[in-house]
Amino acid sequence: MTTFKIEVLGSGCKKCQQLEANAKTAIATLGIEAEISHITDVVEIAKRGVMSTPALVVNNKVVSKGQVLSPEQIQPLLRE
Repeated sequence: MTTFKIEVLGSGCKKCQQLEANAKTAIATLGIEAEISHITDVVEIAKRGVMSTPALVVNNKVVSKGQVLSPEQIQPLLRE
């Protein structure tokens, strides 16, 4: 079974926290294994080319920027 590496990039604001919660819900719904972390360091976020947060990274690939994806929108990203 593949373990997904998921990162939420953002300062820790309410939207960032909601995106992390939605990612956890998507993981639980799919019943997959995943490591989730929250990156708040602005320099680290900028190194990834993200200028608009929150952003979601799946297996080192930025899949969304500047929006809070719903669990339903995140699920297809975890099936690829």
